[in-house]
Amino acid sequence: MLDRTMRAALSGPLDAAAAALDRPGITPDRLTVAGLVLALASAGAAAAQWWVVAAVLWLLSRVADGLDGTLARRRRAEGDGGESEAGGFLDIAADFIAYGAGVFGVAWGATAAFGIPWWPFLLVLLTYYVNGTAFLAFSSIAERTGRRLDDGRSLSFLGRIAEGTETIIVHALWLLLPFWAGWIALAWALFVGVSAVQRVVVGYRLLR
Repeated sequence: MLDRTMRAALSGPLDAAAAALDRPGITPDRLTVAGLVLALASAGAAAAQWWVVAAVLWLLSRVADGLDGTLARRRRAEGDGGESEAGGFLDIAADFIAYGAGVFGVAWGATAAFGIPWWPFLLVLLTYYVNGTAFLAFSSIAERTGRRLDDGRSLSFLGRIAEGTETIIVHALWLLLPFWAGWIALAWALFVGVSAVQRVVVGYRLLR
């Protein structure tokens, strides 16, 4: 829901940062891997109940995740697009791992620290699973049938009310307010569940 607005707002700073990072030793794929490592470190810190550290690492990981695509587009514009397809695959795989690990890490830490039950976090993972299935299936079939939705990203992104921006905010929120993590997870699962239904319905209609 907020991705298009945030991408427009952050395009200038991200472009400037990508220009500063545009050096031979820095590639979009390496930024993707760095973002994934930071996200996994954030999940580990959450499991250890180092909440502020986990939040900082999470936000840094998402900055790296934003910079990899920006740097890739910059290099494609300069005629260097060798990593674009493989990089797009690596990026979406890293995102799914980062989101899943983030849920697991906060669930582990919040359960141990505050006695919060696991099931709200399991609901979040279930809705992530349904969203991911609808998103990837639509992108694959849309590509094969010539109905690709091109917004500059590697895959046809079927946007709904729960997108990347909302996910970043919620993951940061339950790291900053871990004693409310169960309630945040429950509300987020409902929100993502509605988004999953929307993606299934809209994806089906677009491909008919």
